[in-house]
Amino acid sequence: MVQQEKIYHFISGLPRAGSTLLAAILRQNPRFYARMSSPVSSIVNQTLDSMGKSNEFSIFISDQQKHDILRGVVINYYQSIKGEVIFDSNRYWCSKIYLVKQLFPSAKIITCIRNPAWIMDSIESLIRRNSVSLPGLFNNLAEASTVYTRTTALGQQGRLVGYAYEALREAYYSNESASMLLVEYDVLTQFPELVMREIYQFIGEEYFVHDFDNLEYEENEFDQMMQVPGLHTVKRKVEYRQRRTILPPDLFQQFANLAFWEQDFTTQAQRITPPKSSDRRKR
Repeated sequence: MVQQEKIYHFISGLPRAGSTLLAAILRQNPRFYARMSSPVSSIVNQTLDSMGKSNEFSIFISDQQKHDILRGVVINYYQSIKGEVIFDSNRYWCSKIYLVKQLFPSAKIITCIRNPAWIMDSIESLIRRNSVSLPGLFNNLAEASTVYTRTTALGQQGRLVGYAYEALREAYYSNESASMLLVEYDVLTQFPELVMREIYQFIGEEYFVHDFDNLEYEENEFDQMMQVPGLHTVKRKVEYRQRRTILPPDLFQQFANLAFWEQDFTTQAQRITPPKSSDRRKR
């Protein structure tokens, strides 16, 4: 009996913006496979590099062979995984949106977004909750010394927030942006059923009734390795919790101004917006 080929989609976007929560919801559907960031993107990137000029035999590798090898990395990684529809998560995919569409033309990229100020606030909250440990997010004690040095470090190019932010901008303005659906954290937590129905419609799947009051998902081993317990722990119930920021006002405003998707609509990407919002309709 020939095994049916799996369907592949990708979850990308910003950190602390709901990707793990979204995966926890999706995995309730027995046809779906989803979890926190996987190593697939790193394997793809290293394989791509190994077929470049650093390999003296790269002249013998045609573009079609490169395509087949890279596609095979993704397919073979999930070959033994149960699930007909695969959602691979990693912030890397936004920076490689053209590669994604070449390897899997019908794939969609569910892109999790959140105002950068609240992303920094969320990271800072985790750091303060685990203040007896130096998180693996920082390279040295100087970077981790104050809230200002911590946010500056994480916002730099190539770092946790800075890299994801620039990758998001690249995909948002790309010619392949029509394959993106932007899911805002606050909208997901306030209107989970609305968001999930939009996602199902976007990927062309029949809707599955999810239980938003009984989620189970955590990655304690990975979080302990990063010395940031709770980094990928999803609360049992999907709910929106309004609170005051713990960031200094000047720092909060500095990052709040970076939410470009709230002002610049020069993209083909779709974004899910709250109901009864006549001035911010879904584009």
